[in-house]
Amino acid sequence: MLEKLKTSLINSPVIKRGEYNYFIHPISDGVPSIDPHMVEEIAEYILQITDIKKVDTILTIEAMGIPVANALSLKTGIPLTIIRKRPYFLEGEVELSQSTGYSKGALYINGLKKGDRVIIVDDVISTGGTLISLVKALKTMGVEILDVISVIGRGDGYLQIKELGVEPKILVTIDVSEKGVEIKNVFGNE
Repeated sequence: MLEKLKTSLINSPVIKRGEYNYFIHPISDGVPSIDPHMVEEIAEYILQITDIKKVDTILTIEAMGIPVANALSLKTGIPLTIIRKRPYFLEGEVELSQSTGYSKGALYINGLKKGDRVIIVDDVISTGGTLISLVKALKTMGVEILDVISVIGRGDGYLQIKELGVEPKILVTIDVSEKGVEIKNVFGNE
């Protein structure tokens, strides 16, 4: 179960950014090259843990959620909507502010309307800042969030998303130290 993903995480290089141990991985960074077999493994697993038949749109945030969300879209024929980091000034565009542990900025939602049923697919939940802002905005818009799925979880940012009434599904939860990446949990093995 998610063997390619787990192996690649365990073998991820870790670098120091100040006091922070930063892991470098294809799913979260696009470096090194993204293995299409790993993306397929992840997409297949997501299809097992969500009720895809109820979904109108697969939603992801620019940029690193795109490979997995696109694979899901191709496998299911369900449209993909990407939350962008720049405005397009289209009618109905919604701007939201997001803040993570390392950046702040605006994100822009286009192509969604009240009553749409979505799953959100993201690469990593750490602080939860981006997803918290997105979940709040979607609820205000009247969009129904069926699932929030993150490939990798690090830290406790997911707890704040739970407080918004959405239970994130984190495929692989990790800890990162100067010694490397340690797998703490795999979704479904609780």
